[in-house]
Amino acid sequence: MRTLKITKYFMVGLMAVTMTTSCSDYLDKEPDTELNMDIVFTNRDKVYSMLSYVYNVIHTPDKFALIKDGYEVFADDLTPSRRWEQWGWKHTIPRIFGQWTINSDWDGDLWAAMPKYIRHGYIIEQRIKALPDQDLPQREVDNIKNELKFLTAYGWWQMAEAYGGIPFKPDYIAPTDFTLSDLMIGQSKFDDIVNYCDKEMLEAANALPATYEDPAKYGRITKIMALTVRARMLLFAASPLVNGNPWYKDYRNKSGELIFNPTYDPQKWVKAAEACKLCIDEAEKAGYKLYKEYNDDGSIDPFMSTYNVHLKRWSEGNREITFPVTKGNAYKQIDGLLNWCSVREVGGGNGLGVYQGLVDAFFTKNGLPISDVNSNYNEEGFSNAVDTRNTKWEYGTGKPGEVTAKHTYNMYCNREPRFYNAVTYNGAWLTYVNRKVDMFYNHKDNIQSSSPHDAPQNGYLLRKAICMTDNIKTGKITDRQGFIYRLAFTYLDYAEAENEAHDDVSARTSALEYLNLIRERAGVRKYTFDNVPIQDDNFIHIDNTQAALRKVIRAERRVELCFEDNRWYDIRRWKEAENLPEITGDGYGMNALGNSEDTFYKRTVFQHRIWKRQYYWMPVYIDEYEKNPNLVQGPFWGD
Repeated sequence: MRTLKITKYFMVGLMAVTMTTSCSDYLDKEPDTELNMDIVFTNRDKVYSMLSYVYNVIHTPDKFALIKDGYEVFADDLTPSRRWEQWGWKHTIPRIFGQWTINSDWDGDLWAAMPKYIRHGYIIEQRIKALPDQDLPQREVDNIKNELKFLTAYGWWQMAEAYGGIPFKPDYIAPTDFTLSDLMIGQSKFDDIVNYCDKEMLEAANALPATYEDPAKYGRITKIMALTVRARMLLFAASPLVNGNPWYKDYRNKSGELIFNPTYDPQKWVKAAEACKLCIDEAEKAGYKLYKEYNDDGSIDPFMSTYNVHLKRWSEGNREITFPVTKGNAYKQIDGLLNWCSVREVGGGNGLGVYQGLVDAFFTKNGLPISDVNSNYNEEGFSNAVDTRNTKWEYGTGKPGEVTAKHTYNMYCNREPRFYNAVTYNGAWLTYVNRKVDMFYNHKDNIQSSSPHDAPQNGYLLRKAICMTDNIKTGKITDRQGFIYRLAFTYLDYAEAENEAHDDVSARTSALEYLNLIRERAGVRKYTFDNVPIQDDNFIHIDNTQAALRKVIRAERRVELCFEDNRWYDIRRWKEAENLPEITGDGYGMNALGNSEDTFYKRTVFQHRIWKRQYYWMPVYIDEYEKNPNLVQGPFWGD
């Protein structure tokens, strides 16, 4: 039972909200806008309205909310037109180029937002009661309490993941007649926050259903949603950034406690692996599975599978979605993504691009990286024939089965299916306008002489999660399901955690099993520790070592989860940012100023980024830092 302190009144502005609205700071209490708390909790609609507000802990799908959250463009997958800074991207784009201080505004300010949602969650947990005459039975009340147990923990975790050390006072409701000093607490130890959230999320998961029978409840917190977030949290907590990182050996809160434990704990990997496996087992038991479509001969169609997994709903057979988002803005954010990626001919922004490094990260058709001498990769000249494969996919040339047309630049030929569903390159087919992309300088899709902000910076556009028949100008936009996580995330999370947790053959074999499930669906050869010929039809040999498996797991995460708000998460927890050229220096693409084949198809620097070690964590915004003497600034931000 929580021990909470609460006053009789609270702001009506914090009660009468919906899933898509925000509210003023709860500290700005106006006496004439108060309602008696007892009235609120005797009205079913007001209870659900208040619950809706707490659901704002869940952002609209982060992988699409690029302006507000910005995570995806902090990494090295997506590159927005730098000229978009003059509009809604002014708080995101400057950070890419090192224009980032403790004075920098951020629209996704979790420090300010999450405590409001958490507080309201605690209030509901304490005061909600059954209203049988209003269709709010006790079993629904119990379910709501468990949803809130997860949501409040999720709010705390999102803050900790972004900032590291945070003021952490769980199971407490700040009263409206507060004493200011009661709220001015310092940062807690990172591990204490993780341990609390772990306990709360697991308890909530054990009490929640894996799915809801009532379709109207789709999007409400389930066991699988809670277990998915818990597993990813523990994966982060086990990773090098926060597990024995010497960078933070002197980083202490005002009480003198080390915020991050400088001693490496291998058991954190064990716990993460167990959490991932629990999530997988419970999900599969409840009917969740990788989304697959099949060819007429019964084989997996990797093109259609990796295309429609981002478009099809649960009701349409997509059982891979483990964390759906059904808030009203979810579809609007997807529509925004469509706008940023579509060409100007249909009213699109035409400027959300892809780094050359990601283009290079996709495997070739035979499943090998382009750096492998046996990959058959070629970066010179153009193809002499149409590349035809066994698929119903028709977004390569407009005809089913044709992946690339004759005279396609060889860099883009003979690549794996996921590449063609993720990247729009020069010469790619645009179904919604029934033609090829033309990104030569001042040609149809790269008009620099007018509106240069809506022109690709480096000769690429994002394609993943875009329905290729959608047309902004005609208003033909496919309704689809927003989501944050899918089962593929947890398969790859488990593969990594299990490999790190146990340096033995058994663990590597188990990790490889789940890694190969992803590759099988993607239509590329699976890995094996056995000795097989270099050009074996089904398998690629890798050494049976922890380091070798780590390398291929990380490579798989890069391509399978690209553009899904995962790359920044991985880069940070691996401490890899300073080792990635396109984050620390020159970003490459094709030559967007080239107006011919000879001049366009050249690797060309299109921007130069600045990286500093403090960027691994969000800073404490200056206003918060100055008004609370018990806070310390984020690591290295004080230098």
